[in-house]
This record gives sequence, C-alpha cells and structure tokens, in this order.
Amino acid sequence: GLRVHEYLYFQVLSPGDIRYIFTATPAKDFGGVFNTRYDQIHLVPADPPEACGELNNGVFVQDQIALVERGGCSVLSKMRVIQEHGGRAVIIADNAYDNDSFYVETIQEGARRTADIPALFLLGRDGYMIRRSLEQHGLPWAVISIPVNVTNIPTYETMQPPWTFW
Repeated sequence: GLRVHEYLYFQVLSPGDIRYIFTATPAKDFGGVFNTRYDQIHLVPADPPEACGELNNGVFVQDQIALVERGGCSVLSKMRVIQEHGGRAVIIADNAYDNDSFYVETIQEGARRTADIPALFLLGRDGYMIRRSLEQHGLPWAVISIPVNVTNIPTYETMQPPWTFW
C-alpha cells in the first residue's frame, strides 16, 4: 500500500484528447489501499456526480472505478455508495473546477462506519476536464490504467495534462 502524503498516478487511455497521466492522493487512515494494478479499467463518472445516494448509472460502476464530485455528503458516504454498487475504488474530484494545485485532505470522520474500497482525491480541474471530454464524445466512461509507475519516466515524457504543473 501507499504511505500518507504519497501520490498515486493513473493514465487515461481513452478518449485520446485526455490521454494524460494524472496525479491523485490517497485517503488518509480509512478505506482500502490500491494493491492491484488495472491495465484497463473503466473510470465511470457517477450520476448524480456527488454520489450521495442511489446512482442512475450504478450498473456501469460494477467492477469499475467511479469518478465522483466533492460535496453534498461525506467522503465516507460516497465511498459506501460506490462500494454498494460494486465499485472497486472511487476517485473524488474537488468541486472547485478551477482548482489546479491544491489536493483535498480528508481524514476519517470518527464514525464507526467504514468502507473497504480505496478512495483517491483528484484536482478539481482534472476531474472537470475528464468529465468534459466524456460529455463531448458522448461516452459513459474513460478507460484508464491505474496505478502507473512514473519513477522511471523522465518528467518531460510523462504526458501530464497541459493545464497542470507538476
């Protein structure tokens, strides 16, 4: 698993206009850890985006990774909704669409409830750009590879999003 303050990277494989390597941060002290590598798995935007209750597209979340927006309910509630729909993990994008530099720091809320799936946090700008690309292409999901090991890739070859500075 990952230690606190480490990053986890994933690459969008499709659609091609957002074929970049994105940086996410894992939830602290709760949820599962990424101990499986997925070479091709769907990143499914939750409908509704905040994933605070029943999903309209829950069938697509089954055995995939859900992309949800921050807000509306606790992170743990979002994780439980995605877990109940059979999701393998959840990536939570900040709801501030212009946020291109600050990761949301979330800790366990002190509740006795738990979730077993991993939760990652994504910059608001990155989440917005992924959702916008899917809407423009009329696609229900992106295909991603997660996690991606970037330690052996020179920075100039990492294909990071042009709107994000590493």
